[in-house]
Amino acid sequence: MAKFVSEKIRKKSGARLAAVQATYMCAFSGLSVDEVITDFTTGDLGRYAIEEDTLTGEHTVELEDMDKPYFESLVRGVHAKKESLETALRTYLKDGSAYDHMNATMQAILLCAVYELGYSTDIDTKVIIQEYVDLAYAFFTKNEPKMINALLDQIAHKVRI
Repeated sequence: MAKFVSEKIRKKSGARLAAVQATYMCAFSGLSVDEVITDFTTGDLGRYAIEEDTLTGEHTVELEDMDKPYFESLVRGVHAKKESLETALRTYLKDGSAYDHMNATMQAILLCAVYELGYSTDIDTKVIIQEYVDLAYAFFTKNEPKMINALLDQIAHKVRI
């Protein structure tokens, strides 16, 4: 039986994926946050993904629509609070400098997730953690998603009591 997911939930999930990609772009492209947001909301960037199929190989697929206002609030929020989010992440890691040595995609996932945990109090903690763990599985295949799950769970227990 297919799992029912509302259009509103799908669009929020799409906004999270795009926010992770946009956070990465802001950090490494040299573009301003305004330029990156415009590129994503107009569809110039972040509209397609590469999907792997064991039979046909890799091909490009168009992503579903996203909740654009939610996307923009996430990206702007992460950008505005980036320094404090990074400081917080370093304090939760066993080795604080480990954050600086992480894959840039993992950093973007964690920044967006920690921002949502701290500032989107109207969304259930479990939903936020699951969404970002699912995103981690889209980008990584080894232990990274499990590490993200454990770290976000630890942070959630501190910031959402």
